[in-house]
Amino acid sequence: MTKTNDRMFALMRDYLTVYLPYQKKCSLHTLLSVKQVWNMLLSYICDKIGKRVEKLTFIDFSRELIVCFLDEMQQVKGWSSGTRNHRLARIRSFFCYVADVEPTLVIYLERLRSIPQQKGANKSFVLEYMHQDSVAALLRQPDLKKKTGIRDQFFMVLMYDAAARDCEMLSLRLCDLDPIGKTVYLHGKGNKLRSVPISDDTVSHFHRYTRYYHYSTTDASDPMFFTVRHGRKDNMSDDNVARFLNKYSESARNICSDIPKRVNPHLLRKSRAMALYQAGMPLELLAQFLGHEDPKTTLIYARADNEMKRKAIEKAVAVTGSVFQTPAEAVWVDNEDMIKRLLGLV
Repeated sequence: MTKTNDRMFALMRDYLTVYLPYQKKCSLHTLLSVKQVWNMLLSYICDKIGKRVEKLTFIDFSRELIVCFLDEMQQVKGWSSGTRNHRLARIRSFFCYVADVEPTLVIYLERLRSIPQQKGANKSFVLEYMHQDSVAALLRQPDLKKKTGIRDQFFMVLMYDAAARDCEMLSLRLCDLDPIGKTVYLHGKGNKLRSVPISDDTVSHFHRYTRYYHYSTTDASDPMFFTVRHGRKDNMSDDNVARFLNKYSESARNICSDIPKRVNPHLLRKSRAMALYQAGMPLELLAQFLGHEDPKTTLIYARADNEMKRKAIEKAVAVTGSVFQTPAEAVWVDNEDMIKRLLGLV
């Protein structure tokens, strides 16, 4: 490995292990997100230029190659414009750090600054969600004869029941779920901890899941959802979640056509929140349930539910009456003589 290689990976190590966790005080979610983006990018670049990862240098991170990476991930993985921009920001952040530490390397940051943010549709007042029958169809898709099917079903059940974010699910430890108290403890944005009640059904799913995946566990701090690499348990990746959600949503669509073409983790969270709002949960309590710092964020559920608005309008009309008149039928309806005169037949 050359000195250039050594310096690049030394800076990356310091960025991930010192700068982000201790100087920037980034949450575990942010660290996990950054690592996943860089794992994807490194793998992509190695594949495209035919180099082993330890041979990569700053020169290999060209503007063109990173744009191709973002484009391909958007097409293959279905990244939205917002997700693409977020991943680009994660990549740029490292090069900002590099430029601060060694100003002579600022040229590599300047290359990335010319990559524009991608504009997407303004969905600030549009809320996509699934109705409960659609969610139920999705949750029935995993093959419970397979170990992974049991895991996938429990993941989706817990995510929906707790209205959890994807990063909150992936950072869960075994000790974060209390089956006796029927509570799950979620580590939200900014490392804020909140407790969320879960149902008896979800607890039953938890017990079945742990019989297959944590039967020999003695360490309660083990990740709840994991993959085993080189004999070591690592947190399951968001790519893995996206993969099985796409698989199950595709098969569920054959049963329930209302299921969107792409189901992402946040759609389950929004669907649960809407179901709770429609069931009568006040917006203030819903904001706490979702872990929203700003309660105004939760107002989108009130704006989005046309059915509740329609019922409120119908109730008001029943009390006050309608100001609209039923349109009268045209004078020629069922009047054959009038019709003949209008057509010039008489």
